[in-house]
Amino acid sequence: MSKKTKKHLSGDGLFKNVSDCFHKYDNTDLKAISTHDVLMSSLAVFSMKYPSLLQFDKDRFINANIKNLFHCTQVPSDTYMRERLDEFNYKQINVAFKSILSEVQRGKKLEQYKFLNNYYLISLDGTGYFSSKNVHCENCCEKKHRDGSTSYYHQMLSGVFVHPDVKQVLPLAPEPITKQDGAAKNDCERNAAKRFITQLKNDHPKLPLMIVEDGLASNAPHIKYLQQHDIRYILGAKESDHKWLFEIVNNSDLHKKIVTHGKKISKLRYINSVELNYSNPDVLVNFLECTELSPKGRKMRFCWVTDIVITDDNVFELMRGARARWKIENETFNTLKNQGYHFEHNFGHGNNNLSNVFAHMMLLAFLIDQVQELCCPVFQKAITFHLRKKYLWEGVKSTFKLLNISTWEDFYRIVSFDIKLQITYDNSA
Repeated sequence: MSKKTKKHLSGDGLFKNVSDCFHKYDNTDLKAISTHDVLMSSLAVFSMKYPSLLQFDKDRFINANIKNLFHCTQVPSDTYMRERLDEFNYKQINVAFKSILSEVQRGKKLEQYKFLNNYYLISLDGTGYFSSKNVHCENCCEKKHRDGSTSYYHQMLSGVFVHPDVKQVLPLAPEPITKQDGAAKNDCERNAAKRFITQLKNDHPKLPLMIVEDGLASNAPHIKYLQQHDIRYILGAKESDHKWLFEIVNNSDLHKKIVTHGKKISKLRYINSVELNYSNPDVLVNFLECTELSPKGRKMRFCWVTDIVITDDNVFELMRGARARWKIENETFNTLKNQGYHFEHNFGHGNNNLSNVFAHMMLLAFLIDQVQELCCPVFQKAITFHLRKKYLWEGVKSTFKLLNISTWEDFYRIVSFDIKLQITYDNSA
């Protein structure tokens, strides 16, 4: 292990950490292949950026690295993997997310995400990852069309640690937006947010947290729920949704500040302690508006509400924290969809939990990659060498198939040509 690499935040440490978490589910396991091996094999699919389970299945007989690097004794077939994971409770995967983030915190790397010297920003948003008019399960949400057809879909609410000055995002365990047991109606993002926030506080009770969300979240019930759990917030606010609030704002004398940053100019206006709406006069919020001017004269306007008292000293930083919400779109969902993770590919839907298990596993693989990019010099060097991640993943898949490698450090050093390989050819044949 490189002296500059913290072992528990390297590939070897991170995958061993997850392996230890999954071994806990083998205590009463009487199956032919352990639950641990099934889970770690599925993690290998997404960590190695396989485009399908069929391709993974073709490689499992010849690739010793699946066992070496992912701590597996046996590697299941794609059919067996689907059958086992369909019956597995996806919530049990959450322990791996919590364990990895605890290691990041223990390694003092989470401190880079401190915002306003104290809080940890979490950007929260929903996204879809499965849709079909034919394939569905009891947990699918449904959409009725005018032509009489029905679309079945899965969505999830995802949260990631973000910071305006940190490129990497650190995802938490997602919360599926799925039809709940015994429910006739679809689940919604608001209900999923309640479950997510409850789990978030259970997993990280001592972290001072601040949620950043879009305009759908700036409603009184959601704000009260955040307050009940001692979580601060910055929430988008649209004039079309908050006529009462904007009427007060437009008729008030707002504080103003102009900030030049780079080639852009931000005109900031704010006011503290205003009513969110007529129906909830007890919910007082602080209002922030930013009008951004680009060098080409393009004008963009953004508005938010927050429970942080706004001053001239923190107004610009608050705006930057609010704008960091987009990192869940750009650095998370966009990365998963367009940079090798095959997020929108249907790896398997199943009848119960399979679709949700695969969504969790893909985000877990993404978390491991993000932690290595943040903390592991060997992984960072591999990214730098290949210039773009899609080129890195190509090198990763080729090396994974061709060479037997015992450690992740050696793996990334080979991928970045930091280790010279001596290959001997047999000319007597």
